Amino acid sequence: MHRTHLDDFEPVPSLTIALPDEAATLEFGKNFAACLRAGLIVFLYGNLGAGKTTLTRGILHGLGYTHSVKSPTYNLVEIYNFSQLYLYHFDFYRFSDFLEWEEAGFREYFNLESICLVEWPENAGNFLPTADLQIFLDILETGRNLEVRAGTETGKRCLETLKNRKTS
Repeated sequence: MHRTHLDDFEPVPSLTIALPDEAATLEFGKNFAACLRAGLIVFLYGNLGAGKTTLTRGILHGLGYTHSVKSPTYNLVEIYNFSQLYLYHFDFYRFSDFLEWEEAGFREYFNLESICLVEWPENAGNFLPTADLQIFLDILETGRNLEVRAGTETGKRCLETLKNRKTS
C-alpha cells in the first residue's frame, strides 16, 4: 500500500482538545468517526487508563456499532464489519518483541478496504505502515488532553475535515 508522507520540513498539522470526562471522549470519538475512510491507519498513544479503548468505543458507536466494545489486549485484535468496511482494533501492549507483529500475520489487515486503529503501536517497531493519524491521550488532574497529528496527506485531509466539523 503506497502512502504519501508529509514533507519532513512541513509543520505537522494537529488539533488539540481538552476532554473533561469519559462522555467527552466518547463524543469526540463519534465526531471523529465521520471523518474516517477506508484505508486509514490511526495510532493511539497513551498510558494505561488514558482512554484509548474508550475513544475507540466512541468511534465505533459513531459508525453505528451498538454492541459492547472490549479492549483487544488478550486477543490482540477485535474485528468489526460494517457492510463492506472492516475496522480492526489492535492492541499490542503485550508484545515483547517487534517480530511478534510480523509472526502474527497482521500485515494483510492493513489495506485500502479497512480502517486500522492501533493501541501501543510502538511495541510493533517499524513493522507497521505509516500512520495517517496519530492520537495522543494524556491523563490530566481532571480529564484528558487529546492531540491528533496528521502523518500523511490522507491524514491531513481527515484532520481538516475534523477541524471543519468542530467549528461548524
